Amino acid sequence: QICVVFSEELKCWCRAVIKSFMYCIDDYQTECFLVDYAKYIFVKSKDIRVALEAFMRIPYRAKKCRLYCTKPVTLRVDFFEDTAKLVPAKRWDTAAIRYFQNLL
Repeated sequence: QICVVFSEELKCWCRAVIKSFMYCIDDYQTECFLVDYAKYIFVKSKDIRVALEAFMRIPYRAKKCRLYCTKPVTLRVDFFEDTAKLVPAKRWDTAAIRYFQNLL
């Protein structure tokens, strides 16, 4: 379900999908995925609202897409030769995901 959250960084209300909750010192923090900006942020529980129908009819700014022929890579470290290089991988691992996100 999509709700509306206030982003301190963007200084505006954004549509988001709630991913998880965690309790902090005095309030709950919520991890949200901003559907218009395709990024994850943490917001306070008091900054979450129910989305109005008119707000939901606005087209999303971020679109899901795939990159044709993009192959996963991983970092292989050779301790004997004291080298590190990117090599093809069978599946996307966390290092490959971080590297790919940095490229974007």
